[in-house]
Amino acid sequence: MLETSHLKCVRGNRTIFRDVSFAVRPGDCFRLTGPNGSGKTSLLRMLCGLLSPTFGTIHWHGTNIQTLGEEYFSAIAYLGHRPGIKDELTALENLRASCGLAGIQISKQTAAAALERMGLGGRMNLPARFLSEGERRRAAIARLAVGRSSLWLLDEVLTSLDRTAVESIQLLIEDHLAIGGMAIVATHQELKLSAGQSRRIELAA
Repeated sequence: MLETSHLKCVRGNRTIFRDVSFAVRPGDCFRLTGPNGSGKTSLLRMLCGLLSPTFGTIHWHGTNIQTLGEEYFSAIAYLGHRPGIKDELTALENLRASCGLAGIQISKQTAAAALERMGLGGRMNLPARFLSEGERRRAAIARLAVGRSSLWLLDEVLTSLDRTAVESIQLLIEDHLAIGGMAIVATHQELKLSAGQSRRIELAA
């Protein structure tokens, strides 16, 4: 379980958000909303351990994440605004390489199946520089389908995607929740998940 208590973020002389508290349990999905500049990305970076809160704590299974190392980082998957795709590699090579960096070895067949699920079956062997922005994003999201992380932290992953791709992501999230996974998704779009699966954290500017 992930639990936050009274988180506060200050940037310069400006308080971005304050007193943010919530708990995420297996099977939970939170939709993180708020206008631009309200601190959605900053909150996700705090949850990743990439940014320290000005005030407040974040606990993973009862232990402050600041005292945890690989045990915590291996349990989370973070996808930010940028897909993190290397232009010179194919979508297939990108997926296998990113998994390898995370300590997960996957076969070509497994990688191909994940990319096929994301609608890239006919594009997976092209260098990424020939993919559209939406296709590059889908190639990045395919990492979730083959990863082992229990907590997904997703920052505007639905941007630049068509309706079919958005539906694929929503099904991927639902499957993750069904096996006890957890997700926090920053998005301006609605998440059409099964009834009761999605709750909202709203940050005010």
